[in-house]
Amino acid sequence: ISCNKTSVCPPRLVQLSHLHTSPNSQAPVPALPEKGGKTRHGIIPEELFQLLYPKTGVTGPYVLGAGLLTYILSKEIYIINHETFAAACMGTVIIYGVRKFGPDVAAFADKLNEEKVQKAQEVKDLAMTSLAQAIQDEKKEQWRAEGRQMLFDAKRNNVAMLLETNHRERVHMVTNEVKKRLDYQIALQTLHRRMEQEHMVNWVEKNVVTSITPQQEKASIAKCITDLKVLAKVQQAKTAK
Repeated sequence: ISCNKTSVCPPRLVQLSHLHTSPNSQAPVPALPEKGGKTRHGIIPEELFQLLYPKTGVTGPYVLGAGLLTYILSKEIYIINHETFAAACMGTVIIYGVRKFGPDVAAFADKLNEEKVQKAQEVKDLAMTSLAQAIQDEKKEQWRAEGRQMLFDAKRNNVAMLLETNHRERVHMVTNEVKKRLDYQIALQTLHRRMEQEHMVNWVEKNVVTSITPQQEKASIAKCITDLKVLAKVQQAKTAK
């Protein structure tokens, strides 16, 4: 960014992106401990003693503390007065109270914490149960969705069978109707032929009857009578034998 004598230079922006590119920034955040670390004399961390042990030995931290206190008092960096004794008294009372009532208070606080943790665990278990049930329901719905395709295929097959059955019924109905019409035509032709035959017979018979004269009729009757008499004599002769 450039600026001249007549203009005011804007504040320069500091690029902070490089501060978040270290490998540690991608590491997961460690979980907070449920209980604090070990201490000595109530306020001094155990890590300080472990840090000084390799260099100063076991008495090194105490010698360092005593020497530091002596230096502060000798140089009058800290001057002992009535406030010092008041602070000592207050510290003694506080330490006594912590030693006397600390375990009970800690047990009460732990009980409250356990109740909260138990409630949170119940809520978590309930949520896990509901989520697990939701997963099972989702799997069941997916299984149903997979079976739905088979159901659709079966329905398509049923529809195709119904269509095929309907088509065959219609074909059968058409066949029966055509057969009835053909049978009707055959019966009609048979009736015409029979009527023609009857008409022909009646016509021939009528012509034959009309063609016979009275004399022929009398001769025919006489011939029939004579034949009957001859047959009667023959039958009598057979009977007499």
